[in-house]
Amino acid sequence: MSDLALQGGSDPVHPVDEKLPGGRLAALGMQHVLVMYAGAVAVPLIVGRALGFGPEQVALLISADLFCCGLVTLIQSLGFGKYFGIKLPVMMGVTFAAVGPMVAMANVQGGPEGARAIFGAIIGAGILSIFIAPFMSRLLRFFPPVVTGTIIAIIGISLMRVGVGWALGGPAHLAQGVDVPKLVQMVDGAKARAAEAGVELAKLPGPIPMVDNTSYGALDTMAVAAFVLVVILLLVRYGRGFVANIAVLLGIVVGCVVAVVMGKMHFDKVAKADWFDVVTPFAFGMPTFDPVMVLTMTLVMIVVMIESVGMFLALGEITDKRISRTELAAGLRTDGLGTLIGGLFNTFPYTSFSQNVGLVGVTGVKSRWVCVAAGVIMIVLGMLPKMAALVESVPTFVLGGAGLVMFGMVAATGIRILANVDFRANRNNLYIVALSIGFGLVPLVAPRWMQHMAHSLHPLLESGILLTAISAVVLNLYFNGGREDRAGAIEAAKAAEAH
Repeated sequence: MSDLALQGGSDPVHPVDEKLPGGRLAALGMQHVLVMYAGAVAVPLIVGRALGFGPEQVALLISADLFCCGLVTLIQSLGFGKYFGIKLPVMMGVTFAAVGPMVAMANVQGGPEGARAIFGAIIGAGILSIFIAPFMSRLLRFFPPVVTGTIIAIIGISLMRVGVGWALGGPAHLAQGVDVPKLVQMVDGAKARAAEAGVELAKLPGPIPMVDNTSYGALDTMAVAAFVLVVILLLVRYGRGFVANIAVLLGIVVGCVVAVVMGKMHFDKVAKADWFDVVTPFAFGMPTFDPVMVLTMTLVMIVVMIESVGMFLALGEITDKRISRTELAAGLRTDGLGTLIGGLFNTFPYTSFSQNVGLVGVTGVKSRWVCVAAGVIMIVLGMLPKMAALVESVPTFVLGGAGLVMFGMVAATGIRILANVDFRANRNNLYIVALSIGFGLVPLVAPRWMQHMAHSLHPLLESGILLTAISAVVLNLYFNGGREDRAGAIEAAKAAEAH
């Protein structure tokens, strides 16, 4: 309900519900789209390539992502019945928090089969999230700043290897390849010597010969990634207002221009793509449901919804609109519904994009109809395959410079939250952070650490983010008990402005 008093015998229109002129509405809506665009398309690029998809399949994921971003934004800002939509200026996008678990699932099984398993996990988590949304405020006690800050920090740390891989030309294992001619020569020689001695060949006489991948870490592509990074930093430092807000997107555009001049970016796939197509559900076949994967993604959604609480309350303060518990539940329910829709339409879990929350504060425009217009724009973009093909054709080394900024800012946000944690009076908080980050780094430094464990547990154990989340919650309960710090948890969620 509006907090404004009655004036002149009728309810005034709250700024949140104000309908602006069409031209201004479209311009402000496009502004929201540009602010979130780089972050919105990053996740399908990461997951699509982790699944080993070709350009057309990755472009399909991008189209589905943009389409669902728009659709879920409409539900959240416009409202969908009594139980869905907080009816605030909210832009919805794919959360980075789910990237680690999804990449781990893709590493277990790639291709369309892996995609169907990921989408099944997302659908299952979406359904469960819809039901648990009304109870999320009661879970805030388990997510004080020491927990949320640690989780967000490890999300950024985990994603940094993706950004570094983009800049260098791929994951670290691509730096070298097997020297096949030398290996064949080694095997033939070893077999001949074993035959002369009348024994069977038990093992090779030395390590497998490797050869450096000349395209990995190439100086010219690293220079472009560094140039993109410098452009972004210059725009952040000297840009003002909207330009500074879209610094990452502008840096990618400048990097693409350089790549075209160098002859390293081509538009053949863009030319072949259709101008218009409809996003359809189950494009990769019917999803498969693994209970462990569903549980893994549900744990991610719990963390995401805790952050959403802070985003919604921050928006309530920015727009001068009191948010009731019913409205908060409707907003969180939409996180779950959006995730369910994402799984159905071949994309990923959704949450409110905090960059756009900041934009509302910067522009002072509080109307939710601006985000409704932005949602319509995103839906249209999702039905333009040429746009998705253009995004897919951006060289990874161009994305590398931007990825270091985007993912590094996620880690920096976690550190900023932890900076407000009391480590002096409560030294136990040090152990919570230290051990939780340590557990989260295990899959990064020892990817096969779980090889002797049940295969069905691998998607859970390969995610440093989930290991950190579980250990941080458990250690906080052990050291600090279940004391509720609602204000602290909400402030921590509000501070999560990087993802």
